[in-house]
Amino acid sequence: MFTPIAGRAAIVTGGTKGIGLGIAGVLAGAGVDVVVCGRDPEAGAAAEAALADRPGAVRYVRADLTRAGDCERLAAATLDAFGRIDIVCANAGAFPERRLEDLTSAEIDELFALNVRGAMLTVRACLPALEAGGHGRVIVTSSIAGPVTGYPGWSHDGATKAALLGFMRSAAMELAPKGITVNAVLPGNIATGGLEEMGEAYLAAMTSSIPQGRLGAPEDIGHACLFLATDEAAYITGASLVVDGGQILTESAGSMEAIGTAQAA
Repeated sequence: MFTPIAGRAAIVTGGTKGIGLGIAGVLAGAGVDVVVCGRDPEAGAAAEAALADRPGAVRYVRADLTRAGDCERLAAATLDAFGRIDIVCANAGAFPERRLEDLTSAEIDELFALNVRGAMLTVRACLPALEAGGHGRVIVTSSIAGPVTGYPGWSHDGATKAALLGFMRSAAMELAPKGITVNAVLPGNIATGGLEEMGEAYLAAMTSSIPQGRLGAPEDIGHACLFLATDEAAYITGASLVVDGGQILTESAGSMEAIGTAQAA
């Protein structure tokens, strides 16, 4: 059994949909009060309504994390709502498809501003509250794509996800004396609206590369974050937790065919 963390407070950036909504739902289900942020008030209201039945309260705060002032306002709004910040899930991010030869410098800057700088600014804004609580948890959503694998059309996104791990490791060292842990979850292919927009052929190809034979659910990432937020995970910092159904284990398409052969035998 894990020590209950009901009554603690969390921020989940990008928490109005997709993986972020899955994280927020799992935390709120454990009794954690959660602030979700995003740029779209309609999505924020929908997230509040979708999670209204959870034991933990869920509140939406509009924020553009590319702006330092919005990150400071997000931290202040969370303190106003719940009086504390114990967990920061730096999850917000975009992953537009673009081949390297078609990338503009503005697109590269915009993606790094949201995926990397936004995470850093959010964590920085929450540091005093995280330290004051005595068991601060920072959990960064990276990806297997970039730090571990690659995929054509996502060189810019992969670069940001690898950069997040560089931030995580050094921040973990800096914040350890303050009692704050900093870890990362590395999702594989998760069934979200963004992934579904890639089309049926892409989804089928991705599913066929996963030993468990299914895409992950947003809640799979949420459960990983919940574990890293517990008291029992207090001695884990600077770590990367891959949550991908075994996707990175496959050496080739032949290895997946071998799984199928073994199951049929």
